[in-house]
Parts: sequence; C-alpha cells; structure tokens
Amino acid sequence: MIISKEKPPEPLDFFIWTVEDVGLWLEEIKLGSYRQIFKENGVNGEYLEGMSMFTTEQILRFIRRCHMKWGDFITLCKELRRIKVACLKGEQRVRRPWWAPSCISIVFMKTAKRNRQCRVVSLKLEP
Repeated sequence: MIISKEKPPEPLDFFIWTVEDVGLWLEEIKLGSYRQIFKENGVNGEYLEGMSMFTTEQILRFIRRCHMKWGDFITLCKELRRIKVACLKGEQRVRRPWWAPSCISIVFMKTAKRNRQCRVVSLKLEP
C-alpha cells in the first residue's frame, strides 16, 4: 500500500506526524508559508503535542525562531485544539496500518482509537 505524501495526514494520527506531514497540514490550514521554517526546526507531531505544555518563555522562543505573526500562532493553536477535541470525541477515523493483518483489524482499530483518545485526555485539554 503506497500512501501519497501530498494527501493531508490523518488528524487522529497527529501524534506520529512526520515533519513532512506537519508541512502538509500547515498548507491545509492556510499557514503554508511556515512549512520550510517548521521543517528546518524539526517540528513534527510529537513536538506539536508538547506545545500544550509550553511555558510563556518557550512560546515566545518558538514564535521568534519560526518568525511567526501572533495571529498565525493563534490560528495554529486553534487548529491544534480542533484536532485534539475531534480525537477526544472520537470523531476521527482510525486507519489500519499496512502491516496489520485483516483478521485483527477490528480489534486493532478499537484499541488504537481508545488509546489515542486516552492520550488526548492526558493533554489536559480544556473544553
């Protein structure tokens, strides 16, 4: 199974997005002008997940390092929140990985969805 890299990444999988996936997502949310600088700074899904725990100083450093406008940073945070809420509510589809045999697909999908929802809850996301 070959997955096109130009297809936007699955939101539910944002914890495991690569730098390239983040770049595609930035294009999708109209922040594509930051794609290269995010890539140069190694911003992947794990990094995006950790942003919810940033201190004010870390946020300011990130904004300076990526040369972001405040409005764009707010847009980024809103879009991250939208994805996390969708994950929490279970609204995003879980993909079966290419390596998972079809005989365990249902079990895998249920477990993956539950684990990802638990991980989102652990982010202490305020409604």
